[in-house]
Amino acid sequence: MTDPVTIARGYIELWNERTAGRRRELLSENWTTDASYVDPLMRGDGRDGIEALIAGVQQRFPDFKFKLIGEPNGYGDHIRFSWGLGPDGAADSPIKGTDFAVLREGRISSVTGFLDQVPTGA
Repeated sequence: MTDPVTIARGYIELWNERTAGRRRELLSENWTTDASYVDPLMRGDGRDGIEALIAGVQQRFPDFKFKLIGEPNGYGDHIRFSWGLGPDGAADSPIKGTDFAVLREGRISSVTGFLDQVPTGA
């Protein structure tokens, strides 16, 4: 198994990366070609679909950043971690979630996300 903390930090780095070319590099390095992402609000298939989701979130929340909450953990090829999304530098995040990632050969092959806290209108 790959270290859950390293995987989760790389995941957060990807979602915070503002340069499209660099996001594609991170996706190529850390995600399988057939990777998928799904949560209650959106779905993306393949690296291009996931990159488009990230770009959309960044467009909707241009001054927000993701950060890890707590300590990621894992078992076998499964990793669980929680995150917050909020204004850069804020003490607390208004949007919070928990994601479950499945790895294949050390790369993320799927993520199922759960939204733990979403303010009305977000």
